[in-house]
Amino acid sequence: MGTPDWSNKTILVVEDEDINQFFFKSALQITNANVIFASNGREGINEALTNMNIDCILMDIRLPEVNGYEATQSIKAVRADLPIIVQTAYALNNERLLAWEAGCDEYITKPVKISVLYEVLSRYLGR
Repeated sequence: MGTPDWSNKTILVVEDEDINQFFFKSALQITNANVIFASNGREGINEALTNMNIDCILMDIRLPEVNGYEATQSIKAVRADLPIIVQTAYALNNERLLAWEAGCDEYITKPVKISVLYEVLSRYLGR
C-alpha cells in the first residue's frame, strides 16, 4: 500500500501528547490531508460540532477534561455518520468494548504503524 492522496479530506486528531501529535502530523502531512489538532476532549467536541468539513476523527481515549469515550458519544449524538477511530495505548479487551459502546467506528492501538493507520483511514476516506 502506497501513500494515499487525501488532499480533499480533513482529519481531526484529538490527542494531548506532543509526541503523538508529532507522529500523526508527520504521517498525515504526506497524504496532503488537512490535519486539525485538539488537545483535549472538550476541544475535540467543539471542533467536530462546528467544523462540518471534518471527514474523520482520530480520538485518543485518555484525554484531559473530557475523555475519548465521552467525546465520542457527544460527537456521535449530533454527527452519527462522522467516522471516529479510537487510538489508544491501552489495548485491554474492556477498552475495546467501551470504545464500541461509545460509538467508535474503528480501534487501533499505539504505537500506531503508519501502514495500519493508512489502511484504517482508507476505509473511510478512500485512496
